[in-house]
Amino acid sequence: MTKTILRALKGETLPTPPIWMMRQAGRYLPEYRATRAQAGDFLSLCYNPELAAEVTLQPIRRYGFDAAILFADILLLPQALGAELWFATGEGPRMSTITDMAGVEALKPKEEIHETLSPVYETCRILARELPKETTFIGFAGAPWTVATYMIAGRGSPDQAAAHRLKDTDRPAFTALIDRITEATVDYLSKQVEAGVEVVKIFDSWAGSLKGQDFDDFAVEPARRIIAELKARHPGLPIIAFPREAGDGYIGFAEKTGADCVAIDNSVTPEWAAEHVQSTGCVQGNLDPSYMVTGGEELVKATRRVVDAFSGGPHIFNLGHGITPEADPDNVTRMIEAVRG
Repeated sequence: MTKTILRALKGETLPTPPIWMMRQAGRYLPEYRATRAQAGDFLSLCYNPELAAEVTLQPIRRYGFDAAILFADILLLPQALGAELWFATGEGPRMSTITDMAGVEALKPKEEIHETLSPVYETCRILARELPKETTFIGFAGAPWTVATYMIAGRGSPDQAAAHRLKDTDRPAFTALIDRITEATVDYLSKQVEAGVEVVKIFDSWAGSLKGQDFDDFAVEPARRIIAELKARHPGLPIIAFPREAGDGYIGFAEKTGADCVAIDNSVTPEWAAEHVQSTGCVQGNLDPSYMVTGGEELVKATRRVVDAFSGGPHIFNLGHGITPEADPDNVTRMIEAVRG
């Protein structure tokens, strides 16, 4: 096994950490903006296998990252389950809403998601052929809680209030929705693996708003179910979990869920994460994405701090969240040079 990310995921401490970036195919790159314009709109880009593969490859060509992550969106799965999905210019995604058990029961069965998602699987097959042999291919899905927050509110929200309200006032409907998403996510990720993905990542972007028993019930337990089923179907499949802003919830998350690596956001210091999370396995992270905008010597120093903090164990270098559209592509080059030194 020569791919550095796969080696880190197996628990190997490498002299130079492998590196990739969340949202590395995105609006900060002029070539991405040109391809998206060619596609017409965001969803058309997601569902065009040739163009989705092209934007996945663009940051690999430009920067030589150690991994490529499939270009798609976490909301394609609820769309495949029957939710209406559209993107409002400048406002992000909009969805039809689920507010009760009838809404959950109206969703399509998981067996029917693959017709909608078949272009995503074709993108995977193209990339499995075209990626450089040294580049690890990462697939992904949203975690059930995060996906549910969009399906319930119909949009992203700063506090996930609508999802918390349904969770607290109609537990059976909320739990049924989590179960439907969990089961469909297993099948979706399994199809990605069959189409050539080597690693999968589960993005729980809003995990930090779950507290106490709710965190265990709706962040830990769905991740555990997804990971256990995927590993039963695909023995040896490495899985990265990202319960963003989990705080102390990061401690023990890998052991509770079966994840091979825990991705860390930048609300915790790398030193804290090295002590409390990396002590039991691979971590991924966690440079503040704002340095991709501001650059300069501070970017280099912050990058070296992350590398040094995690140098005692298995580590995949990444940002603490996705790179933003305002980022300077030249700053990505500076970061990579600081990592690879």
